Amino acid sequence: MQNGTRRNIFVAATYAATLLLGLILGQNYADQQGKNPSSSLVPIGLSDNSYKIQQVLDLLSNAYVDSLNLDSLQNGAINHIVSHLDPFSNYLLPNESKAQSEALEGTFEGIGLEYFNLNDTLLVVGLITNGPSEKAGLKVGDRIITIDSTQVSGRNIAQKVVDRLIRGKKGSGVKLHIIRDSALTPSPYQVIRDQVSVSSIDVAYLIKPTVGYIKIRRFGLKTAEDFKKSITALKKQGAQNLILDLRDNGGGYFHVAIRLASEFFNEQKVLVYTRGAHEEKREYFSDGKGNYADGKLVVLINELTASASEIVAGAIQDWDRGTIVGRRSYGKGIVQEQFDFSDGSRVNLSISRYYTPLGRSIQKKYTANWSNMIDYSSMYNGLWVLDTTFAHAQIYKTLAGRELLSGGGISPDVEIAVDSNAVSVLYQQITQSSYLEQFVYERFTKKLPAYSIENFLQGYHLPQQEYNAFLDYLKDRDILIDNNKGRDLLGLIQSDMEAIVGRYYFGREAYFKVKNRYDEYVEQAVRILTATDLARN
Repeated sequence: MQNGTRRNIFVAATYAATLLLGLILGQNYADQQGKNPSSSLVPIGLSDNSYKIQQVLDLLSNAYVDSLNLDSLQNGAINHIVSHLDPFSNYLLPNESKAQSEALEGTFEGIGLEYFNLNDTLLVVGLITNGPSEKAGLKVGDRIITIDSTQVSGRNIAQKVVDRLIRGKKGSGVKLHIIRDSALTPSPYQVIRDQVSVSSIDVAYLIKPTVGYIKIRRFGLKTAEDFKKSITALKKQGAQNLILDLRDNGGGYFHVAIRLASEFFNEQKVLVYTRGAHEEKREYFSDGKGNYADGKLVVLINELTASASEIVAGAIQDWDRGTIVGRRSYGKGIVQEQFDFSDGSRVNLSISRYYTPLGRSIQKKYTANWSNMIDYSSMYNGLWVLDTTFAHAQIYKTLAGRELLSGGGISPDVEIAVDSNAVSVLYQQITQSSYLEQFVYERFTKKLPAYSIENFLQGYHLPQQEYNAFLDYLKDRDILIDNNKGRDLLGLIQSDMEAIVGRYYFGREAYFKVKNRYDEYVEQAVRILTATDLARN
């Protein structure tokens, strides 16, 4: 046996043993699916081969020629094994697990400040309302020079370093030296770190006199609660119809999606059911107390609408509760549970498949050997999108007689054609380079505007000369755009810049209000809802 072969056998054995031992020693898991969070993992019995693998681990630890970092070896082994199960199971290191929890729970310990690294200077571009930074007196437009004793201006400092300096334990303080209005402030600002909450609802407002609009970024711990507050406020303002925007929403907590979907029904109806090899069929029902059970509804979806978002869209479609507008969703019909370990790491493990009320599985197909996915996949916006063709897709009929297909995501009732300019390599290169933000912050942040947000939304448009200047700006950075392509991208880039300007001066809500002015999805949704109103009258 060659040395390389022996080494491969040792590594493979170590991988298998590590996962086995990790599961045996695993602690209680943090429930993602709304089950009992105190349930614990069931130990797996050790077979003769399991003992043999343990002996190999001991051998590596006691006899290997070099010293081994067992923690690193175990982490790599678990990650390697879990990554080969399916596209969605994954292993997270403690810091990754913490970041995921903070994103889903919508809370973290920090100072509530958003910044952009503009020419090696940290420009404050957003503040959490009533957050620590705003309470301390910081303003949008401030430039951070030092954080405590660490200089951050004039250095190509990494974001993770800045985050480490800013974040900290609740109640601890951090000193920020800033430049405001081109002058260094006399003394640093003392900011006391606190628990900062960020809503998973990007925006909720009355887009037309009787039409409300709510955009949900992800399904976090408080999403259903925040939605209930938002819809109540919109109804008081006169909303009789609703646009629910789930575009680019990659999912989140399963049980929160159930609670949110329940808001659209005044009867107890099956919203989704799950089943797995080790999970019996389990049905999830609406509670019959929906706060928006009667108004007209349009749901917006696209290629990156996934998981929990598809549960909501599927329930609304199957029960003829609303109209789905957009493009076929991602197609993730598998449920994960979180299995936490004592060191803070976590395995997100696929345990069951979910099905819409009519019994549709919207899961895209994938091979058991997930590493071969690339052989039949395509790339969309940096994410792998699986083959959506199904030779044996079943047809289901709703109570209203509509025909729906299983497999490959949620198909919209009204389809929006792909904008070839928006998905072009050139436009993706521009938006992912941060040049848009750099250009806007360099040219449009010198002084506050002399108009209100209402006037801005109604009348502000990026001047043509500024667009031309941006094309020259890109040219200096080796992104060449000919005249024809420049005309093609004009509308997209103008909208992006106007939205960034709006966010900088008037807050996050303004960004989405600006983007929605020329959004084809939104325009189609408004047409559907207003046509319904006309027919009703």
